[in-house]
Amino acid sequence: MPKIKERKQFLISTAGEAVNYRDSWRIFKIITEFVEGYQFLTQFKKEVTILGSARLPKNNKYYQIAEDLGRLLGKNKFTTITGGGPGIMEASNKGAAETGGESVGLNIQLPMEQRTNAYVNKSVAFNYFFTRKVILTSPANAFAFFPGGFGTLDEFFEVADYIEMGQMEKTGMVLVGKDFWEHLMNFLKKKSMEEAGAVSASDLKGFHIVDDADSAFAFIKKSPDRPPALPAQGGGSLEWMIFRIMAELVDGFEFLTKVKDDVTVLGTKSILPGTPYYQAAYEVGKILAKNKFSVVTGGGPGVMEAASKGAFEAGGESIGINMRFERGERRNNYLTRSIGFYFPFVRKLIITAPSKGFVFFPGGFGTLHQLFELLTLIETRKIAPVPIILYGSRFWQPLLDYIHKLFVDFKTISQEDELYIRVIDRPRDVLEYLK
Repeated sequence: MPKIKERKQFLISTAGEAVNYRDSWRIFKIITEFVEGYQFLTQFKKEVTILGSARLPKNNKYYQIAEDLGRLLGKNKFTTITGGGPGIMEASNKGAAETGGESVGLNIQLPMEQRTNAYVNKSVAFNYFFTRKVILTSPANAFAFFPGGFGTLDEFFEVADYIEMGQMEKTGMVLVGKDFWEHLMNFLKKKSMEEAGAVSASDLKGFHIVDDADSAFAFIKKSPDRPPALPAQGGGSLEWMIFRIMAELVDGFEFLTKVKDDVTVLGTKSILPGTPYYQAAYEVGKILAKNKFSVVTGGGPGVMEAASKGAFEAGGESIGINMRFERGERRNNYLTRSIGFYFPFVRKLIITAPSKGFVFFPGGFGTLHQLFELLTLIETRKIAPVPIILYGSRFWQPLLDYIHKLFVDFKTISQEDELYIRVIDRPRDVLEYLK
Protein backbone atom coordinates (compact mmCIF):
# COMPACT_ATOMS: atom_id res chain seq x y z
CA MET A 1 0.00 0.00 0.00
CA PRO A 2 1.51 3.38 -0.99
CA LYS A 3 2.60 5.69 1.80
CA ILE A 4 -0.02 8.36 2.49
CA LYS A 5 1.22 11.91 2.28
CA GLU A 6 0.11 14.62 4.65
CA ARG A 7 -2.61 16.87 3.24
CA LYS A 8 -1.29 20.39 2.78
CA GLN A 9 -4.43 21.69 1.07
CA PHE A 10 -8.09 21.05 1.58
CA LEU A 11 -8.87 19.19 -1.61
CA ILE A 12 -11.58 16.81 -2.68
CA SER A 13 -11.64 14.87 -5.91
CA THR A 14 -14.76 14.86 -8.01
CA ALA A 15 -13.11 12.59 -10.57
CA GLY A 16 -12.81 15.44 -13.02
CA GLU A 17 -10.91 18.04 -11.04
CA ALA A 18 -9.70 18.57 -7.51
CA VAL A 19 -11.90 21.05 -5.67
CA ASN A 20 -10.48 23.39 -3.08
CA TYR A 21 -12.98 23.54 -0.22
CA ARG A 22 -12.62 27.31 0.03
CA ASP A 23 -12.72 28.04 -3.70
CA SER A 24 -16.30 29.28 -4.07
CA TRP A 25 -16.02 29.61 -7.85
CA ARG A 26 -15.67 25.85 -8.14
CA ILE A 27 -19.04 25.48 -6.45
CA PHE A 28 -20.61 27.68 -9.14
CA LYS A 29 -19.00 25.48 -11.80
CA ILE A 30 -20.50 22.38 -10.18
CA ILE A 31 -23.93 24.00 -10.02
CA THR A 32 -23.63 25.09 -13.65
CA GLU A 33 -23.06 21.48 -14.65
CA PHE A 34 -26.20 20.41 -12.78
CA VAL A 35 -28.31 23.07 -14.50
CA GLU A 36 -26.91 22.51 -17.98
CA GLY A 37 -27.08 18.73 -17.67
CA TYR A 38 -30.63 18.75 -16.36
CA GLN A 39 -31.81 21.16 -19.06
CA PHE A 40 -30.11 19.04 -21.71
CA LEU A 41 -32.13 16.01 -20.61
CA THR A 42 -35.51 17.73 -20.79
CA GLN A 43 -35.55 17.38 -24.61
CA PHE A 44 -35.74 13.56 -24.43
CA LYS A 45 -38.45 11.04 -23.69
CA LYS A 46 -38.51 7.30 -22.96
CA GLU A 47 -34.90 7.34 -21.80
CA VAL A 48 -32.99 4.13 -21.14
CA THR A 49 -29.50 4.33 -19.62
CA ILE A 50 -27.05 1.61 -20.64
CA LEU A 51 -23.94 1.10 -18.52
CA GLY A 52 -21.00 -1.26 -18.91
CA SER A 53 -17.29 -1.58 -19.47
CA ALA A 54 -15.36 0.75 -21.76
CA ARG A 55 -12.78 -2.03 -22.20
CA LEU A 56 -14.84 -4.66 -23.99
CA PRO A 57 -13.80 -4.96 -27.68
CA LYS A 58 -16.03 -5.31 -30.71
CA ASN A 59 -15.53 -9.08 -30.88
CA ASN A 60 -16.83 -9.54 -27.33
CA LYS A 61 -20.29 -11.13 -27.16
CA TYR A 62 -21.57 -8.39 -24.86
CA TYR A 63 -20.59 -5.71 -27.37
CA GLN A 64 -22.91 -7.40 -29.87
CA ILE A 65 -25.74 -7.77 -27.35
CA ALA A 66 -25.42 -4.08 -26.43
CA GLU A 67 -25.53 -3.13 -30.10
CA ASP A 68 -28.64 -5.28 -30.61
CA LEU A 69 -30.32 -3.68 -27.60
CA GLY A 70 -29.50 -0.20 -28.88
CA ARG A 71 -31.02 -1.17 -32.19
CA LEU A 72 -34.24 -2.36 -30.53
CA LEU A 73 -34.46 0.84 -28.52
CA GLY A 74 -33.90 2.99 -31.60
CA LYS A 75 -36.51 1.17 -33.67
CA ASN A 76 -39.07 1.60 -30.91
CA LYS A 77 -38.47 5.34 -30.34
CA PHE A 78 -36.60 5.06 -27.04
CA THR A 79 -33.73 7.39 -26.18
CA THR A 80 -30.47 5.53 -25.56
CA ILE A 81 -28.23 7.23 -23.01
CA THR A 82 -24.67 6.11 -22.29
CA GLY A 83 -21.48 7.59 -20.91
CA GLY A 84 -20.51 8.32 -24.50
CA GLY A 85 -17.25 6.36 -24.53
CA PRO A 86 -16.01 3.12 -26.11
CA GLY A 87 -16.90 -0.49 -25.36
CA ILE A 88 -20.47 -1.18 -24.25
CA MET A 89 -21.31 2.52 -24.58
CA GLU A 90 -20.17 2.67 -28.19
CA ALA A 91 -22.06 -0.52 -29.04
CA SER A 92 -25.33 0.78 -27.57
CA ASN A 93 -25.02 4.16 -29.27
CA LYS A 94 -24.18 2.45 -32.55
CA GLY A 95 -27.29 0.29 -32.51
CA ALA A 96 -29.50 3.26 -31.67
CA ALA A 97 -27.94 5.64 -34.20
CA GLU A 98 -28.04 3.20 -37.10
CA THR A 99 -31.79 2.76 -36.67
CA GLY A 100 -32.46 6.51 -36.50
CA GLY A 101 -33.00 6.58 -32.74
CA GLU A 102 -31.86 9.19 -30.24
CA SER A 103 -28.29 8.29 -29.29
CA VAL A 104 -27.04 10.37 -26.35
CA GLY A 105 -23.64 10.54 -24.67
CA LEU A 106 -22.83 12.11 -21.31
CA ASN A 107 -19.07 12.30 -21.56
CA ILE A 108 -16.15 12.99 -19.24
CA GLN A 109 -12.42 13.01 -19.83
CA LEU A 110 -10.86 9.95 -18.21
CA PRO A 111 -7.48 8.28 -18.87
CA MET A 112 -9.17 5.21 -20.35
CA GLU A 113 -12.12 7.02 -21.91
CA GLN A 114 -11.03 10.24 -23.59
CA ARG A 115 -13.36 10.57 -26.55
CA THR A 116 -17.02 10.62 -27.45
CA ASN A 117 -17.72 7.66 -29.69
CA ALA A 118 -18.72 8.23 -33.31
CA TYR A 119 -22.33 7.08 -32.83
CA VAL A 120 -23.47 9.77 -30.40
CA ASN A 121 -25.73 12.30 -32.10
CA LYS A 122 -26.39 14.48 -29.05
CA SER A 123 -23.99 14.98 -26.17
CA VAL A 124 -22.96 17.09 -23.22
CA ALA A 125 -19.60 17.03 -21.44
CA PHE A 126 -18.79 17.22 -17.73
CA ASN A 127 -15.72 18.21 -15.73
CA TYR A 128 -17.02 16.65 -12.54
CA PHE A 129 -17.57 12.94 -12.26
CA PHE A 130 -20.18 13.13 -9.52
CA THR A 131 -22.40 15.60 -11.42
CA ARG A 132 -22.12 13.43 -14.52
CA LYS A 133 -23.22 10.37 -12.55
CA VAL A 134 -26.27 12.16 -11.16
CA ILE A 135 -27.33 13.32 -14.62
CA LEU A 136 -26.57 9.90 -16.12
CA THR A 137 -28.94 8.17 -13.71
CA SER A 138 -31.65 10.76 -13.01
CA PRO A 139 -33.71 10.60 -16.24
CA ALA A 140 -33.82 6.86 -16.85
CA ASN A 141 -37.10 5.02 -17.12
CA ALA A 142 -35.01 1.83 -17.08
CA PHE A 143 -31.38 0.76 -16.76
CA ALA A 144 -29.46 -1.96 -18.58
CA PHE A 145 -26.24 -2.93 -16.81
CA PHE A 146 -23.71 -4.93 -18.81
CA PRO A 147 -20.52 -6.53 -17.50
CA GLY A 148 -18.09 -3.88 -16.33
CA GLY A 149 -15.48 -2.92 -13.81
CA PHE A 150 -15.42 -0.76 -10.71
CA GLY A 151 -17.22 2.13 -12.44
CA THR A 152 -20.14 -0.01 -13.59
CA LEU A 153 -20.50 -1.54 -10.12
CA ASP A 154 -20.35 1.93 -8.56
CA GLU A 155 -23.21 3.06 -10.80
CA PHE A 156 -25.19 -0.13 -10.18
CA PHE A 157 -24.99 0.17 -6.40
CA GLU A 158 -25.69 3.90 -6.52
CA VAL A 159 -29.00 3.37 -8.32
CA ALA A 160 -29.89 0.40 -6.10
CA ASP A 161 -29.10 2.45 -2.98
CA TYR A 162 -31.22 5.42 -4.06
CA ILE A 163 -34.18 3.19 -4.85
CA GLU A 164 -33.87 1.33 -1.55
CA MET A 165 -33.81 4.62 0.39
CA GLY A 166 -36.82 5.96 -1.51
CA GLN A 167 -34.80 8.78 -3.05
CA MET A 168 -35.44 7.56 -6.58
CA GLU A 169 -38.59 6.05 -8.05
CA LYS A 170 -38.54 2.28 -8.48
CA THR A 171 -37.02 1.80 -11.89
CA GLY A 172 -36.48 -1.27 -14.02
CA MET A 173 -32.95 -2.64 -13.69
CA VAL A 174 -31.92 -5.25 -16.26
CA LEU A 175 -28.62 -7.06 -15.69
CA VAL A 176 -27.27 -8.48 -18.94
CA GLY A 177 -25.03 -11.54 -18.54
CA LYS A 178 -25.82 -14.34 -16.11
CA ASP A 179 -22.17 -15.39 -15.93
CA PHE A 180 -21.28 -11.89 -14.69
CA TRP A 181 -24.18 -10.91 -12.44
CA GLU A 182 -25.22 -14.16 -10.75
CA HIS A 183 -22.00 -14.27 -8.71
CA LEU A 184 -22.72 -10.79 -7.38
CA MET A 185 -26.36 -11.65 -6.64
CA ASN A 186 -25.22 -14.69 -4.67
CA PHE A 187 -22.94 -12.48 -2.57
CA LEU A 188 -25.77 -10.04 -1.90
CA LYS A 189 -28.16 -12.84 -0.94
CA LYS A 190 -25.85 -14.90 1.25
CA LYS A 191 -23.81 -12.13 2.81
CA SER A 192 -25.55 -8.74 2.65
CA MET A 193 -29.04 -10.18 3.21
CA GLU A 194 -28.67 -13.37 5.25
CA GLU A 195 -25.53 -12.57 7.26
CA ALA A 196 -25.62 -8.78 7.70
CA GLY A 197 -29.36 -8.10 7.34
CA ALA A 198 -28.47 -5.08 5.20
CA VAL A 199 -30.53 -6.05 2.13
CA SER A 200 -34.08 -7.42 1.94
CA ALA A 201 -35.43 -10.14 -0.33
CA SER A 202 -37.75 -7.58 -1.96
CA ASP A 203 -34.72 -5.42 -2.85
CA LEU A 204 -33.13 -8.31 -4.72
CA LYS A 205 -36.33 -9.04 -6.63
CA GLY A 206 -35.95 -5.70 -8.41
CA PHE A 207 -33.12 -7.02 -10.58
CA HIS A 208 -33.81 -8.99 -13.77
CA ILE A 209 -30.93 -11.05 -15.15
CA VAL A 210 -31.04 -11.84 -18.86
CA ASP A 211 -28.66 -13.11 -21.52
CA ASP A 212 -29.85 -11.47 -24.74
CA ALA A 213 -31.12 -8.20 -26.12
CA ASP A 214 -34.67 -9.41 -26.81
CA SER A 215 -35.18 -10.45 -23.18
CA ALA A 216 -33.75 -7.16 -21.96
CA PHE A 217 -36.03 -5.15 -24.24
CA ALA A 218 -39.10 -7.20 -23.29
CA PHE A 219 -38.64 -5.95 -19.74
CA ILE A 220 -37.56 -2.40 -20.60
CA LYS A 221 -40.51 -1.66 -22.89
CA LYS A 222 -42.91 -2.03 -19.94
CA SER A 223 -41.30 0.86 -18.07
CA PRO A 224 -43.46 4.01 -17.94
CA ASP A 225 -42.06 7.32 -19.12
CA ARG A 226 -41.28 9.84 -16.37
CA PRO A 227 -39.59 13.23 -16.21
CA PRO A 228 -36.00 13.61 -14.96
CA ALA A 229 -35.74 13.89 -11.18
CA LEU A 230 -32.76 14.43 -8.91
CA PRO A 231 -32.37 11.95 -6.04
CA ALA A 232 -33.32 13.80 -2.84
CA GLN A 233 -35.42 13.83 0.28
CA GLY A 234 -38.37 16.10 -0.45
CA GLY A 235 -39.43 17.68 -3.71
CA GLY A 236 -39.61 21.16 -5.12
CA SER A 237 -38.89 22.92 -8.38
CA LEU A 238 -35.54 22.55 -10.14
CA GLU A 239 -34.67 26.15 -9.25
CA TRP A 240 -35.35 25.57 -5.55
CA MET A 241 -33.42 22.30 -5.57
CA ILE A 242 -30.41 23.95 -7.22
CA PHE A 243 -30.26 26.54 -4.43
CA ARG A 244 -30.46 23.76 -1.85
CA ILE A 245 -27.68 21.81 -3.56
CA MET A 246 -25.50 24.93 -3.58
CA ALA A 247 -26.15 25.54 0.10
CA GLU A 248 -25.28 21.95 0.98
CA LEU A 249 -22.06 22.11 -1.04
CA VAL A 250 -20.99 25.33 0.69
CA ASP A 251 -21.80 23.94 4.14
CA GLY A 252 -20.15 20.61 3.37
CA PHE A 253 -16.91 22.07 2.01
CA GLU A 254 -16.69 24.47 4.96
CA PHE A 255 -17.30 21.60 7.38
CA LEU A 256 -14.44 19.62 5.84
CA THR A 257 -11.91 22.37 6.52
CA LYS A 258 -12.22 21.53 10.23
CA VAL A 259 -11.74 17.77 9.79
CA LYS A 260 -8.15 16.58 10.20
CA ASP A 261 -6.35 13.25 10.53
CA ASP A 262 -9.59 11.41 9.87
CA VAL A 263 -10.38 7.78 9.14
CA THR A 264 -13.80 6.97 7.68
CA VAL A 265 -15.65 3.90 8.95
CA LEU A 266 -18.56 2.61 6.84
CA GLY A 267 -21.01 -0.26 7.23
CA THR A 268 -24.64 -1.21 7.60
CA LYS A 269 -27.10 0.32 10.05
CA SER A 270 -28.49 -3.19 10.62
CA ILE A 271 -25.65 -4.48 12.82
CA LEU A 272 -27.03 -4.59 16.39
CA PRO A 273 -25.31 -3.91 19.74
CA GLY A 274 -23.88 -7.02 21.29
CA THR A 275 -22.98 -8.67 17.99
CA PRO A 276 -19.37 -9.42 16.97
CA TYR A 277 -19.29 -6.86 14.17
CA TYR A 278 -20.73 -4.14 16.42
CA GLN A 279 -18.07 -4.88 19.04
CA ALA A 280 -15.32 -4.91 16.40
CA ALA A 281 -16.45 -1.53 15.01
CA TYR A 282 -16.49 -0.18 18.57
CA GLU A 283 -12.92 -1.40 19.11
CA VAL A 284 -11.79 0.09 15.78
CA GLY A 285 -13.25 3.48 16.73
CA LYS A 286 -11.59 3.29 20.14
CA ILE A 287 -8.18 2.32 18.70
CA LEU A 288 -8.33 5.10 16.12
CA ALA A 289 -9.20 7.73 18.71
CA LYS A 290 -6.41 6.60 21.04
CA ASN A 291 -4.00 7.00 18.12
CA LYS A 292 -5.15 10.59 17.48
CA PHE A 293 -7.34 9.91 14.47
CA SER A 294 -10.72 11.55 14.07
CA VAL A 295 -13.40 8.98 13.29
CA VAL A 296 -15.85 9.85 10.50
CA THR A 297 -19.02 7.81 9.98
CA GLY A 298 -22.40 8.21 8.34
CA GLY A 299 -23.67 9.29 11.75
CA GLY A 300 -26.46 6.72 12.06
CA PRO A 301 -27.04 3.43 13.92
CA GLY A 302 -25.37 0.04 13.53
CA VAL A 303 -21.71 0.04 12.49
CA MET A 304 -21.74 3.84 12.44
CA GLU A 305 -22.94 4.06 16.03
CA ALA A 306 -20.43 1.44 17.19
CA ALA A 307 -17.42 3.23 15.69
CA SER A 308 -18.69 6.60 16.93
CA LYS A 309 -19.18 5.20 20.42
CA GLY A 310 -15.68 3.74 20.53
CA ALA A 311 -14.13 7.04 19.51
CA PHE A 312 -16.35 9.08 21.84
CA GLU A 313 -15.67 6.94 24.90
CA ALA A 314 -11.92 7.06 24.21
CA GLY A 315 -12.07 10.86 24.30
CA GLY A 316 -11.57 11.28 20.56
CA GLU A 317 -13.41 13.23 17.88
CA SER A 318 -16.43 11.43 16.48
CA ILE A 319 -17.79 13.06 13.32
CA GLY A 320 -21.10 12.26 11.66
CA ILE A 321 -21.95 13.03 8.02
CA ASN A 322 -25.63 12.24 8.16
CA MET A 323 -28.65 11.92 5.91
CA ARG A 324 -31.61 14.17 6.62
CA PHE A 325 -35.02 12.66 6.09
CA GLU A 326 -38.40 14.35 6.15
CA ARG A 327 -39.10 12.65 9.47
CA GLY A 328 -35.82 13.91 10.97
CA GLU A 329 -32.07 13.53 10.84
CA ARG A 330 -30.53 10.09 11.36
CA ARG A 331 -27.99 10.76 14.13
CA ASN A 332 -26.54 8.54 16.85
CA ASN A 333 -25.76 9.75 20.39
CA TYR A 334 -21.96 9.56 20.21
CA LEU A 335 -21.08 12.37 17.82
CA THR A 336 -18.97 15.33 18.82
CA ARG A 337 -19.73 17.13 15.54
CA SER A 338 -22.07 16.42 12.65
CA ILE A 339 -23.62 17.75 9.48
CA GLY A 340 -26.70 16.55 7.60
CA PHE A 341 -27.71 16.48 3.94
CA TYR A 342 -30.96 16.07 1.99
CA PHE A 343 -29.16 15.21 -1.25
CA PRO A 344 -27.46 11.80 -1.11
CA PHE A 345 -25.01 12.66 -3.86
CA VAL A 346 -23.75 15.73 -1.95
CA ARG A 347 -23.40 13.70 1.24
CA LYS A 348 -21.53 11.02 -0.71
CA LEU A 349 -19.14 13.63 -2.10
CA ILE A 350 -18.39 14.95 1.39
CA ILE A 351 -18.05 11.56 3.08
CA THR A 352 -15.55 10.36 0.46
CA ALA A 353 -13.35 13.41 0.94
CA PRO A 354 -9.64 12.67 1.33
CA SER A 355 -9.08 10.60 4.43
CA LYS A 356 -6.15 8.77 5.99
CA GLY A 357 -8.04 5.59 5.17
CA PHE A 358 -11.42 3.88 4.88
CA VAL A 359 -12.59 0.89 6.91
CA PHE A 360 -15.54 -1.05 5.49
CA PHE A 361 -17.59 -3.34 7.69
CA PRO A 362 -20.31 -5.63 6.29
CA GLY A 363 -23.07 -3.75 4.53
CA GLY A 364 -25.51 -3.54 1.66
CA PHE A 365 -26.08 -1.29 -1.32
CA GLY A 366 -24.88 1.93 0.34
CA THR A 367 -21.68 0.43 1.74
CA LEU A 368 -20.87 -1.27 -1.56
CA HIS A 369 -21.62 1.92 -3.45
CA GLN A 370 -19.09 3.83 -1.34
CA LEU A 371 -16.53 1.04 -1.77
CA PHE A 372 -16.74 0.87 -5.54
CA GLU A 373 -16.81 4.64 -5.91
CA LEU A 374 -13.52 4.88 -4.04
CA LEU A 375 -12.03 2.09 -6.13
CA THR A 376 -13.20 3.88 -9.29
CA LEU A 377 -11.64 7.17 -8.21
CA ILE A 378 -8.33 5.47 -7.45
CA GLU A 379 -8.40 3.35 -10.61
CA THR A 380 -9.01 6.41 -12.80
CA ARG A 381 -6.27 8.33 -10.92
CA LYS A 382 -8.61 11.04 -9.73
CA ILE A 383 -7.45 10.55 -6.17
CA ALA A 384 -4.19 9.15 -4.85
CA PRO A 385 -4.39 5.61 -3.47
CA VAL A 386 -5.51 5.52 0.15
CA PRO A 387 -5.85 2.49 2.43
CA ILE A 388 -9.11 0.64 1.78
CA ILE A 389 -9.56 -1.88 4.57
CA LEU A 390 -12.33 -4.49 4.65
CA TYR A 391 -13.14 -5.88 8.09
CA GLY A 392 -14.14 -9.55 8.23
CA SER A 393 -12.71 -12.01 5.69
CA ARG A 394 -15.69 -14.35 6.23
CA PHE A 395 -18.01 -11.68 4.87
CA TRP A 396 -15.80 -10.13 2.20
CA GLN A 397 -13.96 -13.11 0.66
CA PRO A 398 -16.71 -13.98 -1.87
CA LEU A 399 -16.63 -10.39 -3.11
CA LEU A 400 -12.84 -10.49 -3.40
CA ASP A 401 -13.18 -13.68 -5.45
CA TYR A 402 -15.68 -11.86 -7.67
CA ILE A 403 -13.32 -8.91 -8.13
CA HIS A 404 -10.60 -11.36 -9.14
CA LYS A 405 -12.96 -12.72 -11.82
CA LEU A 406 -13.34 -9.19 -13.20
CA PHE A 407 -9.65 -9.30 -14.04
CA VAL A 408 -9.19 -12.96 -15.00
CA ASP A 409 -12.45 -13.77 -16.79
CA PHE A 410 -13.93 -10.48 -17.98
CA LYS A 411 -10.86 -8.22 -18.40
CA THR A 412 -12.80 -5.21 -17.08
CA ILE A 413 -10.15 -4.27 -14.49
CA SER A 414 -6.38 -4.66 -14.39
CA GLN A 415 -4.40 -6.85 -12.02
CA GLU A 416 -3.11 -3.73 -10.28
CA ASP A 417 -6.67 -2.73 -9.38
CA GLU A 418 -7.01 -5.74 -7.08
CA LEU A 419 -4.14 -4.50 -4.92
CA TYR A 420 -5.95 -1.47 -3.52
CA ILE A 421 -7.87 -3.59 -0.98
CA ARG A 422 -6.71 -5.09 2.32
CA VAL A 423 -8.69 -7.41 4.61
CA ILE A 424 -8.34 -7.63 8.40
CA ASP A 425 -9.97 -9.79 11.08
CA ARG A 426 -8.71 -8.06 14.23
CA PRO A 427 -9.45 -4.43 15.16
CA ARG A 428 -5.85 -3.71 16.11
CA ASP A 429 -4.67 -4.61 12.60
CA VAL A 430 -6.27 -1.43 11.27
CA LEU A 431 -3.20 0.54 12.37
CA GLU A 432 -0.82 -1.58 10.30
CA TYR A 433 -2.27 -0.31 7.03
CA LEU A 434 -2.87 3.24 8.19
CA LYS A 435 0.75 3.68 9.23
